[in-house]
Amino acid sequence: MAPKGDNVVVSNIKLERIFSMKGGKGEASYANNSQAQAIHARSMLHLLKETLDSVQLSSADVPFVVVDLGCSSGNNTINIVDVIIKHIAKRYEASGIDPPEFSAFFSDLPSNDFNTLFQLLPPLANYGGGSMEECLAADNHRSYFAAGVPGSFHRRLFPSRSIDLFHSAFSLHWLSQVPESVVDKRSTAYNKGRVFIHSAEESTAKAYKKQYQTDLASFLRARSKEMKKGGSMFLVCLGRTSVDPTDQGGPGILFGTHFQDAWDDLLQEGLITSEKRDTFNIPVYASSLQDFKEVVEADGSFTINKLEIFKGGSPLVVSRPDDAAEVGRALANSCRSVVGVLVDAHIGEKLSHELFLRIEKRGTIHAKELLEKLQFYHIVASLSFL
Repeated sequence: MAPKGDNVVVSNIKLERIFSMKGGKGEASYANNSQAQAIHARSMLHLLKETLDSVQLSSADVPFVVVDLGCSSGNNTINIVDVIIKHIAKRYEASGIDPPEFSAFFSDLPSNDFNTLFQLLPPLANYGGGSMEECLAADNHRSYFAAGVPGSFHRRLFPSRSIDLFHSAFSLHWLSQVPESVVDKRSTAYNKGRVFIHSAEESTAKAYKKQYQTDLASFLRARSKEMKKGGSMFLVCLGRTSVDPTDQGGPGILFGTHFQDAWDDLLQEGLITSEKRDTFNIPVYASSLQDFKEVVEADGSFTINKLEIFKGGSPLVVSRPDDAAEVGRALANSCRSVVGVLVDAHIGEKLSHELFLRIEKRGTIHAKELLEKLQFYHIVASLSFL
């Protein structure tokens, strides 16, 4: 749970203690505001299946182990794991090999709403001494053993050489922390007047990039210890088409315009101080392909099978595009579902509520522009561990 007070500076707290997508099943919850991620994931299934075809199959007496890193608390992670296991099971069948038992680990920070996630899991098919094939054929049941693993994916989470496949979607753009220099008044990277890297100074952008590449390097080192030889990773994170890191594209529009303006509204209305605004920064970095590639090649543990920028589309899913009020609510709920916990911790729930009301108002005014211009791009990476 995020702290309730209004005197907490998020940048001085270990993010992993408090950070999560907004839990529960309410209007602003991640579970009810991740339809866009589901649509984007479905559009990339053919790329995921290419990765699954490259995974070395285990023998029948060794469980096949899948991990979803940054699982959050909605149906998306469950649906993807189901796709993965069914595809791998078909590969066993096509190879004439009896399928092994399957195990899936859902991993996220300890503050994640694992309770909501596990309530969404279908019941385990009744083995009852039956075959794995019978289990896989069971309708409305899962054919794998499931467990939650709390912890940061920037560190080790699993025993050595124990994982066949790592999947992570829409998570690796989150930094382990806001770069310290970004909230240090004495630093040239101090992000004065802004709450995100978009349109920031070059020194601020360099601090964000360094933090991103440090975090990605830590992620790769941990996975290289945990993965079985012949295993693979399928990674999806926010990307950008511009070489300029201060041009964050879709995330820039989401967090660098109306979200930023809402903070300025609170400042102008005397509800917060400029220091309170300036010490809040979104710990997200939309990477270029080159940023990503440099880290993977420097690590040297993984072979890049595919690395590309994929146009994911808008993060706003609305049933009535002509209804400006619905677009405004969608914008506010989308923002709140992913950064609401951090805002609550920084300025308290009361002011946080005021902030998101202003985001909704601004989204309503600019509804047409948002629907036309707000587009996300993703880095899609398929890596093998040989």
